[in-house]
Amino acid sequence: MKPRPMNPSSRTDALEAFAGTTPEQPLDVLVVGGGVVGAAAAFDAASRGLSTGLVEAQDLAQGTSSRSSKLIHGGLRYLQMLDFKLVSEALRERNLLMTRTAPHLVRGLPFVFPFQKRGLDRAFIGSGVMLYDSLSFAASARGNGLKSVLSAKGRAPLHRHMTRRGLRKRFDGLNHSKFIGALEYFDAQVDDARLVLTLARSAASLGAHVAVRTEVVEYLRETRAGEEQVVGVVLRDRETGRTMSVYARETIMAAGVWTGEQEQMAHAEAEDGSGPALKVLASKGIHITVPKDRIPAQEHVGVITQTEKSVLFIIPMDDYWSIGTTDTSWREPVDVPAPTAADIRYVLDHANDVLETDLSPDDVIGTWAGLRPLLQPVASDEESSSKVSREHTVMRMAPGLTAVAGGKLTTYRSMAEDAVDFAVAEQFADRESLTDRLPLLGGQGYGEWAGRTDEVAAEQNLPPKTVKRLLGRYGSLMGELLSLIREEPALAEEVPGGAGYLAAEFVYAARYEGAVHLEDLLERRTRLFHEVADRGLEAADHVIALVADDLGWDADRADYEKRAYTSYVEAQLTAERSSSDAEAAQAMKSVLPVHQSLDAA
Repeated sequence: MKPRPMNPSSRTDALEAFAGTTPEQPLDVLVVGGGVVGAAAAFDAASRGLSTGLVEAQDLAQGTSSRSSKLIHGGLRYLQMLDFKLVSEALRERNLLMTRTAPHLVRGLPFVFPFQKRGLDRAFIGSGVMLYDSLSFAASARGNGLKSVLSAKGRAPLHRHMTRRGLRKRFDGLNHSKFIGALEYFDAQVDDARLVLTLARSAASLGAHVAVRTEVVEYLRETRAGEEQVVGVVLRDRETGRTMSVYARETIMAAGVWTGEQEQMAHAEAEDGSGPALKVLASKGIHITVPKDRIPAQEHVGVITQTEKSVLFIIPMDDYWSIGTTDTSWREPVDVPAPTAADIRYVLDHANDVLETDLSPDDVIGTWAGLRPLLQPVASDEESSSKVSREHTVMRMAPGLTAVAGGKLTTYRSMAEDAVDFAVAEQFADRESLTDRLPLLGGQGYGEWAGRTDEVAAEQNLPPKTVKRLLGRYGSLMGELLSLIREEPALAEEVPGGAGYLAAEFVYAARYEGAVHLEDLLERRTRLFHEVADRGLEAADHVIALVADDLGWDADRADYEKRAYTSYVEAQLTAERSSSDAEAAQAMKSVLPVHQSLDAA
């Protein structure tokens, strides 16, 4: 798979390819939605040799897929529900990502689970984690083969029990007067937005046409052989306002929390009067970030414990901690989720309940809120095709239109495989998925680069810590980034106010990673929005200067990008001080629209 860039030129090419489709020469598969499942479905379809398109109304991963806990895990809480099948599936996917398909993006993360009751906690939680390890071993044996599992490379380490003294040494920041010891077990973490980006670019490198900031405004229907079916969509380029019809043999709706809106649009064109087949609810989960030095602990270890409503995670992320999460109903528009003051206080209170030093709102440097799509099939024709499971749903909405929804970040690949299998079963029955053995871009050759960290650091005159961080973001694609630095050595400098990000990383995002707006660069291509207290405002002017030529921004456009991003930051800060979801949502609605740029100026 030869890496192909995603940039303004590739986006234009994708739109022209879409406009060039006809009922006689359609795409094989069109995927609607650029979250993790949609990007994975495009990658899956393209890997089968199918002509594929992927469209996203906003930026890649702009919704839930960049606002998760950023964990790749089996899910201990599902063991409490005795859902062994789900846990086994998630552990298999975790192990595949760590060892085969994305070892550069997904890395192991140990967690300590502190105990308060000496005998009961050790026995109950210990037996559950022992089963967790057993399921992981069995899942790896099925996915990687027994020989690989028996090697250290093929599996996560087994859990271990810790005394009070051992817990203090491992995670000194806990309130050790409350805990008598702990259990340490292993899962994994990922930059969720980068995973989605890599999936989309991997799909593009296999020939898929990818267009962000491009929304579906209508589903096209025709009657063929006496049956009405979906034959494509009408797209609107949100940057220019241009509309076009795109024809596809199969359309896959992977819209996450926007599934309800897309479904209503699809059924609005139906002549048979059929209605939506899925009921969509949204649950909000928020996270906060605090500086790394506020919670003393050994390098790279997290904490997990249960709360009365959800699970509390304290997760190490480079130079800061992420703490979450909540689980509350969201009844406002799904475009504008945001944390409230009460949400932030809830997370702080539960963190302080287990930490030695109390955290305050003044310690919070960033937040994010994500919406979990909770989907339920509603009463429908008994003859309609559907595949429903606890973890995700794949359903035939109409001939030519399949929807996939639900699930969790860890199982994105199997969800995408199910969706594509389901959609193309009649027309491309012999095209098997390859994604359980096909590395994402940057994965192949990653080990060779990882073994040369010190050598590369010396060659490039970069700190080894920086090279290691870059490897965790780009894998073997780091060679493309370093070539930019060789051509322009000044790009090796850190961006002022940029939390250690190099100038080259922003240029690379503009030339290779499909960024269109300043918000894309500061919130998803990098994570400055969550990593520094000013949410990236100090770095903004420097970043604009770096990418303006590549993104075709003149002075007016650059000024608007800064104003739009500033309004986004101000709205987020207002939401964080709000007293209700309705107030927070109203604050987020005040953001200047990036898609209307100069027209809104």
